[in-house]
This record gives sequence, C-alpha cells and structure tokens, in this order.
Amino acid sequence: MRHLIATFALTLLLGLAAGATPAEESSLVSGMKQRAEPLLYALGLLGSPYKLGGTDPEKGIDCSGFVRHVYKKTEDIELPHSARAISQNGEVVGKDQLQPGDLVFFNTLRKPYSHVGIYAGDGKFVHATSSRSKQVMVSDMNQSYWARRFDGARRVMQSPIGR
Repeated sequence: MRHLIATFALTLLLGLAAGATPAEESSLVSGMKQRAEPLLYALGLLGSPYKLGGTDPEKGIDCSGFVRHVYKKTEDIELPHSARAISQNGEVVGKDQLQPGDLVFFNTLRKPYSHVGIYAGDGKFVHATSSRSKQVMVSDMNQSYWARRFDGARRVMQSPIGR
C-alpha cells in the first residue's frame, strides 16, 4: 500500500509537468519537488503508531505532531503542536484548489480544527489517527465521515512560520 500511494503521488506530480516549455519546465520541476517532499516523507511514515501528544514517529505521534514533524524535517518550518493553532498559519486554500502537501483540517472532537492531515491528491490525505488503526494512514476526504467534518485547508510552504 505504501508503495502504491508514493507511486500515485509521483505520477500525479509528473503529470503536472507534461506540456511545459523547457524554460518553464525547470521552474515547474523545481516547484514540484518542493511541493512533493513533505508528502513523500509523510507517506514514508505510514504505519507509525498513534500516541496522544506524541511527536516521535518511532514512539508514537498524534495528528498535529505528525504534521509538525513532517514540515520541520522537510521544509524546516516550525508549526505549533495543536491542529487549531496550525490552522491559523499559512494561506487559506479552497477545497477545489488543493495541491499535494496542503494541510487539511477537520472537526473530529466537536471542535473546529481539531484534526489535521496532509493532502495527498485525488481526495486523499495522510494523517495520524486515534481511531480504529491507531497509526499514520491514508484516508479519503470524500468518505462521508470526513466530508461532513471538513473545516478547510491551508498552504504553508510559501510562508514559513517561525523563521
């Protein structure tokens, strides 16, 4: 499963480069690499155990700890350790404008912005979940549970927080 998702993400990103002129291609490929790095790293953490308040993928990690860890490792961006606080950073992105690497937020505890994950493309997102699997996994945002709880999205790569 891990390899299928990584292959899907890479195929999606390479498809975006098709049709670019040589001058545009260099800039486009550079931008795609930057956008892809957090997602590819996140996909490498699939199966990491869930732990409330956790920040270490080896010992256990929660949703905001997961997002924070991924962006610190790949982009050297410091994000807060709370989904609600993370939701205050970056630029707002419409659901129809989501790109791989964007952060997606959900109301899972009857509180707005109580869960966060990383958008993977094609309606899927990577997140650390406390339910059922208790691990980092990929879920479908269009599944009724997630669709009813979607709170919004943010793009953090263009504006590093805490630098």
